[in-house]
Amino acid sequence: MTERAARSGPAGLASRAVAALRGAWRRLLHLWRASLGFRVVVVTMLLGILVLTAVGTYLYGSIAQGLVDSRQRIASEDSLRDATDAQGQFDSTDQTDTQEKLTQFATTLINTYRRDAGNETRYVVLTRFDDNTSPFIVRTVESGSVGVRFIPDELRQQVAAQPDRQHLQVATIEEGNDSISAVIVGQKVVLPVAGNYGLYFIYPMDREREIISFIGQTFLFGGAALILLIGAIAFVVTRLVADPVRRAASVAERFAEGNLNERMQAKGEDDLARLGTSFNGMAASIQQQIAQLENLSRVQQRFVSDVSHELRTPLTTIRMAGDLIHDSRHDFEPTVARSAELLRGELDRFESLLSDLLEISRFDAGAAVLEVEASDLRACVERAVDAHRTLAARKGTQLVVNAPSSAVVADMDSRRIERILRNLVSNAIEHGEGKPVEVTIGSNDSAVAVTVRDHGVGLRPGEAALVFTRFWRADPARARTTGGTGLGLAIALEDARLHAGRLEAWGARGEGSCFRLTLPRQADATITSSPLPLSPLAAEAARARAAGGDDSTEPGSGDGSSDAGGPADDDTLRLRRIVVERAP
Repeated sequence: MTERAARSGPAGLASRAVAALRGAWRRLLHLWRASLGFRVVVVTMLLGILVLTAVGTYLYGSIAQGLVDSRQRIASEDSLRDATDAQGQFDSTDQTDTQEKLTQFATTLINTYRRDAGNETRYVVLTRFDDNTSPFIVRTVESGSVGVRFIPDELRQQVAAQPDRQHLQVATIEEGNDSISAVIVGQKVVLPVAGNYGLYFIYPMDREREIISFIGQTFLFGGAALILLIGAIAFVVTRLVADPVRRAASVAERFAEGNLNERMQAKGEDDLARLGTSFNGMAASIQQQIAQLENLSRVQQRFVSDVSHELRTPLTTIRMAGDLIHDSRHDFEPTVARSAELLRGELDRFESLLSDLLEISRFDAGAAVLEVEASDLRACVERAVDAHRTLAARKGTQLVVNAPSSAVVADMDSRRIERILRNLVSNAIEHGEGKPVEVTIGSNDSAVAVTVRDHGVGLRPGEAALVFTRFWRADPARARTTGGTGLGLAIALEDARLHAGRLEAWGARGEGSCFRLTLPRQADATITSSPLPLSPLAAEAARARAAGGDDSTEPGSGDGSSDAGGPADDDTLRLRRIVVERAP
């Protein structure tokens, strides 16, 4: 009950409101990134708002200033006429016997100049100059609620200082509970006997304020309607352009997926029609070239397969003759006997090359199949290592196998996996410079892995990306002692792909090289991470940090199982990886 009350209280409502706002903001950001039309409409409306704001502000200010200037001009002309008339009335009056009569006459006259009818209001004030020393005093006369207290002191001083001219000023007055701007016009009048007085006409700008307010509202609502119209126009125009582009993108995606007969609809003679025509021409050209390449590839694959098969018969005959000659080499002269030995060695290599070519042709033709069964990876490693112990002894290389005590079982084609391992171990011995070769086996919940590490010359930067290329050699001048064909790692790569696994390479000059084979535990399952690190230097650094009690982790210094990468922050490692995954 308490939790429900907390969720329904102000804090819960606030948190839900914040979550809703964040969700709406994320959706807007996604829409901004994903929709060209939305971006165009928003940008167009924002630019329209800026332009209309600038133009509207200028026009609004110009109109308002024009209204004020017009009001000032009319007020000046109107007050000058009435002030002249008032001066004539004072000059011709005979009510100068007493202060009371003159004050009564002035009050009556000033009230006649007040206006309350129609849309125009005017207040009139008559007040004595501060420097007037006449003993005959007429008190201040006000024609309404707006009196002398609203007349600025600055204006009164100007009228007193320059009595021969008219003075005008805009000030704020109060009418009831409302404050409003007004034009105040003042000039001097001379009262008989009483001396110099100031006559002020106050013109409230109620009408001008209403006009300016109406114009502002008109600008506001008109601008909003115009912005919406601009947004609608931008949306329509964007759709006219974006829809063909979207259709073109959809056609291009289907074309990229292999539907080479996809074409755009090209109607008319405009730019989009020319785009469609150009795209269709490009698609037709690509389709033709792909067809030619596929045909050429089929011809090449058939040629390699046919040649390989046709060479089988003469090779068998040559092999039989070579074996006969090799068995009789003791009866020959030393040079002929040596030639027989060389002939047999080259026949072995030629037969191996022919087998590899047949295997590559099966991969190229998509005819390679797996014979999967649950097998212990340790047995495959043991057989591959045992097959190379004689070569390792001849090279002075120690083979070290690090395997767990429990079985490492995975669904695999043991023949192909053993072939991968034989290639990796053979290459490690060949390039290991007589130093130890380490074979390590590991497993986790999703995968099993084997790493083959040598401590030889290693690889230069960029060479790890080339080691799986057919017939590529790191050092062409280096003599082979194991009779390799140059296709072993390429075949190993294809075997790893068939298992939906990964074959990766790492190398650093002077530090040796390391190859890692990672296989899923179940056939066609997904590998989440490799149980063994690819970079041995990164693994050693991680073990050193763990031994020193440092729990910090740096990029690339962990277990090396991340698909993203390896020790990218340590330039000395120079990690190069090739990840081979089975195409869906």
